[in-house]
Amino acid sequence: MSTSTRPELSADDAIARMSDLVADARARGADAADAVLMQARSLSLQYRLGEQEQLERAESIDVGLRVLVGGRQAIVSTSDTSPAALAELAERGVAMARLVPDDPYCGLADPGQLANDPPDVDSNDPVEPTVDDLVARAAAAEDAARAVPGVTNSEGAEASWSAATRVLVASNGFAAARAGSSHSLAVSVVAGDGTGMERDYDYTGAVYAADLRTPEAIGRSAGERAV
Repeated sequence: MSTSTRPELSADDAIARMSDLVADARARGADAADAVLMQARSLSLQYRLGEQEQLERAESIDVGLRVLVGGRQAIVSTSDTSPAALAELAERGVAMARLVPDDPYCGLADPGQLANDPPDVDSNDPVEPTVDDLVARAAAAEDAARAVPGVTNSEGAEASWSAATRVLVASNGFAAARAGSSHSLAVSVVAGDGTGMERDYDYTGAVYAADLRTPEAIGRSAGERAV
């Protein structure tokens, strides 16, 4: 099991930090700049033959900065969002942009080309599942699959969740954040024995946990497919 204590930025804080980064790059000599931040979290659990086998949690944050000086551009990145690290990123990006050849095709969109009314997509489940939630989903799916007559073994079930927030800020006036999440459940079992063994699986995935097919339905379908 892997864990992290990295503090999570709110969407507003992330936009503010990327806005400051773009402003810093401009102050250091960039004619234009844009910055992107992505922070992600995930939790996955593997369950086989009635036992939990693996639990993994991951957290990450990444920042990318594109700096344009005239017709020259450079792209730099970091996973450190501290003020000192972002100041160094801006300084390095401007210095690199001054050394590369001109590119007549690089640049930002004109302000009049920006989308001012993007669709409001319901892409994020704000509820993070607990480990017990994932155990319950995986156990119910595998139990249902193993209960199908003719199923002789199991390759296990996996329940997982992930969420990510993406932020983009540019010196042309664009600034936006979008959050998204995903829940999934899969199970794979074996039917028969010897040279007559067959394997099959089923899975479900959704933005909201409530929209997943039931674990019992997934397991029953996987078992019946294998048989």
